[in-house]
Amino acid sequence: MGSVNVNRNVSDVFYRYKMPRIQAKVEGKGNGIKTVIVNMAEVAKALSRPPTYPTKYFGCELGAQTQFDFKNERFIVNGSHDASKLQDLLDGFIRKFVLCPECDNPETDLNVSPKRGTISQSCKACGYHGMIESNHKLITYILKNPPNLNPATQGSSLTEGKRSKRSKKANGDATNGEGDENEADVTGDTSMADNADEDNTEWAVDVSEEAVRARMQDLTDGAKNMTINDDLEKTEKERMDILYGMMKAKRDSGELEVVQVQKDLLGEAERLEIRAKAPLLLAELLFDQNALAQAKKYRMFLLRFTLNDKKAQKYFIGGLEQVIELHKSVLMSKVSVLLKLLYDLDILAEAAIIDWAEKVSKKYVSKEVSQEIHNKAAPFVKWLKEAEEEESDSTEGDEESDVEIEYNDRAQVAPLKPVVAPKKPQAEDDEGEDFDIDAI
Repeated sequence: MGSVNVNRNVSDVFYRYKMPRIQAKVEGKGNGIKTVIVNMAEVAKALSRPPTYPTKYFGCELGAQTQFDFKNERFIVNGSHDASKLQDLLDGFIRKFVLCPECDNPETDLNVSPKRGTISQSCKACGYHGMIESNHKLITYILKNPPNLNPATQGSSLTEGKRSKRSKKANGDATNGEGDENEADVTGDTSMADNADEDNTEWAVDVSEEAVRARMQDLTDGAKNMTINDDLEKTEKERMDILYGMMKAKRDSGELEVVQVQKDLLGEAERLEIRAKAPLLLAELLFDQNALAQAKKYRMFLLRFTLNDKKAQKYFIGGLEQVIELHKSVLMSKVSVLLKLLYDLDILAEAAIIDWAEKVSKKYVSKEVSQEIHNKAAPFVKWLKEAEEEESDSTEGDEESDVEIEYNDRAQVAPLKPVVAPKKPQAEDDEGEDFDIDAI
């Protein structure tokens, strides 16, 4: 189903107020055609408003009759209406009757006084309290049907359509209809004292900076639990955009070098299941024409994503190609130096660089630019391959020398007896010489 920001003018990925997208189903045909808003109850719950309010608002805006079936949670607008059109109309309802005029947060309650004919609005986030100044037709409906009144108890007065009106006229029950309305008014009057008490309570809300911050934090924690599953239903591009927004915000606030922030962003990449592709974003966000200095500055952050991950390194090189193209006049001549530095910092491994060098790709930049980058990187790649071959030869030589040493050791072990045996005759000769010396 997916979700959208309550205030759709806000594009910030950190915006915590979400609501389900409106789902509309057209039923019937001809004069009996109608649009059922399938999930109006869920949408209204996200807005903290009775589902009858936005439905009635649609009716006022479209000039159509509305019907409410509370038992089956069916909220109907007569006529055929597209879901996207209703979503746009809902934005108007939210601006007029949901968003706080002070802080633009949808954390407001409506306090209705039918007797005085006023509707006040109080915000739990910033402490704002004021009257709703509007001449919209929905005001009359809200005054007759306050939020704290159970709309299902009012029967046909809320779901009255052309057919019910005709039947009332035919049966001479017009007075009954008036009785229903009066009953609604009486109910509203009996709640007047409660509304007055609520007004007093709202005025007593702690609006100190510390209290407001605490309430905002509570809202944030709750919203995290609400949106955590919705994110995984989004496309990969949308998830990449979410992570990009988070990283950009931390970069702009200078927090990327904080260890805990780095861990949090890595965890977010894993939660969104885009860890391998995240280095694409890192290259774009962290590097510009001063890429050499920035590679050293953000080494630890980059290592968290690329160390021992050949796939992540591959995406990172793709991101580097885009940065080099963007700052071509400065970075193109430094391609070999940049790759050598990233290799020395362990951000890029030898295997990843050599694999990349094998093929010119137009996946991230044009083929001409990619070819030029490969040409500039050729000296370093050549040096890398030669170093690998020398290391390989050296390793083979060491292995051969080890084998030879082991062979010599074994060769010396075998003749131990024959070597010891001739020592006896030599000892005899020595003894013989001793005798000769004594004889002399």
